[in-house]
Amino acid sequence: MSTYLTKIIGSSINLIAHISPSYAAKLAVLLFSMPRKAKLNDEAKVYLNTAKQEDLDYEKFKIKTYQWVGKKDTILLIHGWDSNAFRWKDLIDILKHEDYNIICIDAPAHGASGSKIFNAPLYSECINVVVNRFNPSIIIGHSVGGTAAVIAQKNHNLTSIKKLILLGAPSNLAISVQNYVKMMGYTTKVSKAINQYYLKHFNHLPEYYCPENFCKNIQAKGLIIHDKKDRIISFKEALDIHRVYKNSQLIKTMGLGHRLKSDKVYQYILDFLND
Repeated sequence: MSTYLTKIIGSSINLIAHISPSYAAKLAVLLFSMPRKAKLNDEAKVYLNTAKQEDLDYEKFKIKTYQWVGKKDTILLIHGWDSNAFRWKDLIDILKHEDYNIICIDAPAHGASGSKIFNAPLYSECINVVVNRFNPSIIIGHSVGGTAAVIAQKNHNLTSIKKLILLGAPSNLAISVQNYVKMMGYTTKVSKAINQYYLKHFNHLPEYYCPENFCKNIQAKGLIIHDKKDRIISFKEALDIHRVYKNSQLIKTMGLGHRLKSDKVYQYILDFLND
């Protein structure tokens, strides 16, 4: 979204808040929950068509899953915001060579999955459905996909998961909301209304979704990889997760950014899987 458009939308929602803070918050959260660049292009479709595909039901929409069958442990790959299962192509090729059984999904409102809305709690419920279907022992999650995996682990006690890998994952929904509020230039009135919207519709304020409430008792062995210069999710958030997630190790990279697409990162993952 361009800076000019951001300012126009932010100013419009600020104006609406003078009349109806709750409606302004609804619009703001809706905008925050609608991916813009998450659909599959032709290259992605061709590659993903090499997998076995299955649609799983969650509430009123379908969750698209992809499977490359292998004889070793089942690994579930979970992408982040404005992405889809194709973002894992390079890692999938490596894991196929190692003969792992690979499962990918498209998140709600991403790729070939249904829904127009996306958020970490909703994503976590979809992850639970996929885990119950395929029984993976390993989850690798990028960005908010990692956060959603952690929420699913806590809320549904996913006992099959023995190893959890978090790549550039946010630690706290409140930080993400604050960054969004700052980017859009929302007023304090809108910010407070957004918090109340989360409390009403999710039964929790954004700060509830933090490591202290979701990482403290995870039994799965964890690997956290985060770039020191990540401009999307601060490296401090990796430190917050690692501080609470006792059964984890933290690897810091330099110059790889938020995407963390690198042979070095893939080797860290393979070493962790083989440990």
